[in-house]
Amino acid sequence: MKYSEIRYNGATARLAQFGEETGAVRDGLSHIRREAHAVITFTGDESDVDIQLKTLAATAEHIGEESGMTPVFERYMLSDPSNQAVLLPPADQCARSVIGQSPLDGTKGVLLVIYQEDATFQENGEGVWSDSRGRIWVGDDTDAEPGDPHGMTKRYLDRLSRYLKDAGGSLADNCLRTWFFVRDIDNNYHGVVTGRNEVFAGEGLTPATHFIASTGIAGTLPSPPSLVAFNAYADLSVRPEQIKYLYGKTHLNPTYEYGVAFERGTAVDYGDRRHGFISGTASIDNRGEIVAPGDVRAQTERMIENIEVLLREGGCSWEDVAHMIVYLRDIADFRIVREIMESRFPDIPKAFTLAPVCRPGWLVETECMAVKGLENSRYAPF
Repeated sequence: MKYSEIRYNGATARLAQFGEETGAVRDGLSHIRREAHAVITFTGDESDVDIQLKTLAATAEHIGEESGMTPVFERYMLSDPSNQAVLLPPADQCARSVIGQSPLDGTKGVLLVIYQEDATFQENGEGVWSDSRGRIWVGDDTDAEPGDPHGMTKRYLDRLSRYLKDAGGSLADNCLRTWFFVRDIDNNYHGVVTGRNEVFAGEGLTPATHFIASTGIAGTLPSPPSLVAFNAYADLSVRPEQIKYLYGKTHLNPTYEYGVAFERGTAVDYGDRRHGFISGTASIDNRGEIVAPGDVRAQTERMIENIEVLLREGGCSWEDVAHMIVYLRDIADFRIVREIMESRFPDIPKAFTLAPVCRPGWLVETECMAVKGLENSRYAPF
């Protein structure tokens, strides 16, 4: 992974880029589809929210133009989405997520963008974007009918399941990553859990088979009545033998032991690369107990250890991590957590947001995605 930093008109982007030097053979030529992950923050002096958000968007566009890559997914994490979402430019190239999770650096928003070379996505409605190679990104469904967390979760998952089945796939075989953002998570997360459990059981996703890598975290939506937002990534070209589910059994327990249905992580092999999707991971042990209750420094260290175990199980390392998002329950813990994360991983693009985790005792959680080059893989290139 090549890491760099770009400064552009009052914004700073940390960039992780994969695929510059070597790759698979395609059409008789040595080539690899490049991929880049950027976390863009506003670092100028202007306090006007419109200028800050336009600067983030302009910087994202600049990176795409300079790199020759196209955005395939973007997530804005905003301090006040109800008022700020209308200031964003149209999402006309890729799936978009807009979530109320205040950036802990005091700015109005932070932007995560994933870029890929030779990527052309088309909108299919209800937040679903797909390309001709079978990749599917699900952004926000801005027309989703508000409802209770249980019902909204079922509708989101049922909708994706129908889409995948119509395209010749399934939720069990082709959905690789999900995100659930929950307003007032301490009170509403149970509805998400029960709704997901019901859909998964009907789709054959059980402790005896597998679940899907996921993050369930606090987040508000631009539309105040909506209690749950949903994003996902799926790939219709993937076959079950390309997927490895990550458990970290020495450090973490199976999620079903405390009534939830997601995998700790997933690694997916292609002919030229491995994608590692690490679910939201906190300070937990292999009995399902919180490690170091009340101690954010110790929880952060255990969280890092847990993620490292999952990365290693997936054949990856910290040097392969393309981006990470760090979620904090208490803004007062930001200085300590940032100090630890920046000291350990100074180059990895990362965002810090205010977003309580699904269990009140967890003070910090992190998700990440890794991209590692492969040689002599028997699968088709990405």
